[in-house]
Amino acid sequence: MRTVLLGSGHIGQTIARLLATAGDGRTGHHTLDYSVTIADRDAHALQAVSGLNVEKTVVDSTDPQALAALLRQADVVINALPYHMAVPVATVAHQTGTHYFDLTEDVQATAAIAALAADAPTVFMPQCGLAPGFIGIAAHHLAAGFDEVHDIKMRVGALPQFPTNELKYNLTWSVDGLINEYCHPCAALRDGERVSVDALADLEHFSLDGVEYEAFNTSGGLGSLCETLAGKVRNLDYKSVRYPGHQQRMKFLLGDLGLRHDQALLKDILRKSVPATMQDVVLVFVTVSGLRDGKLMQEVFTRKIFARQTDGRWQSAIQASTAAGVCAALDLFREGRLPARGFIRQEQIALPDLLANRFGAVYA
Repeated sequence: MRTVLLGSGHIGQTIARLLATAGDGRTGHHTLDYSVTIADRDAHALQAVSGLNVEKTVVDSTDPQALAALLRQADVVINALPYHMAVPVATVAHQTGTHYFDLTEDVQATAAIAALAADAPTVFMPQCGLAPGFIGIAAHHLAAGFDEVHDIKMRVGALPQFPTNELKYNLTWSVDGLINEYCHPCAALRDGERVSVDALADLEHFSLDGVEYEAFNTSGGLGSLCETLAGKVRNLDYKSVRYPGHQQRMKFLLGDLGLRHDQALLKDILRKSVPATMQDVVLVFVTVSGLRDGKLMQEVFTRKIFARQTDGRWQSAIQASTAAGVCAALDLFREGRLPARGFIRQEQIALPDLLANRFGAVYA
């Protein structure tokens, strides 16, 4: 499958490594399942994948003509660019007849992509990461085991293992995506009806394995579950998990200092002042309660994924979990386990299929 991968950041590099070494496990042959071309506007960024068996090309994805020329050579494009590039790239993919996958958490972008997919002969599958992405697949699977679902709580954290600053946070993924989810309204279901709730609101505390955490509303993590489960579930919400104290400090920055209205300045401050880390942990926590055989029951699904060193190179937990999500979705599509055209929601992936997949096994 001829695959164009846009973006050679940390996540893009990890996707490239996975696909570039993905031989045909079904036959035992060493033939690669994916022929990968990775594109970035920065030639220096492409040096990080210099040792991989992939084509590398410098392309400015904000140039529709240059992007279209690249996508016409491909069966599928994986968009690992910042969230604001989701709709422009999907629009070009629609024009070139290229299957489209991305990692966006942006709600408006996903709605626009769904509209593009309505009359398309190709597939459009956004939100193929961790949250949205894997978290929705897990929650939908648990909910299917109940006769009547009352409450679904979805909690995800991408956290430093060793927090040392006042924010109790290190940069583990896109700063653009982080601020985006802190600043936009959040979808939820209350008494079966879809509602919009404020980001950073509804603070709660819990402990897991002896560690204290807090969680609060953030945008985008539910993916399309509100549409899928409206009228079928009483209450559904998604919250990001952080260490205690983070939410209060972010409210000060965004609200009291007014940086919600100057996001470029806030991103600049965070990039200069908050160190990135590869030593992170991804926490996934899903709780579903409802009726099963006439009894009120609760089921919990948890995962902790840690950073690890492979071949002398650190791979962060957020890299591993995010890249695994989109690569598993692509693999299942290639194998005919997903629809062949139109908009595909994350919850259309069966959790057992994902966990059995060679890429999705990182969650197993």
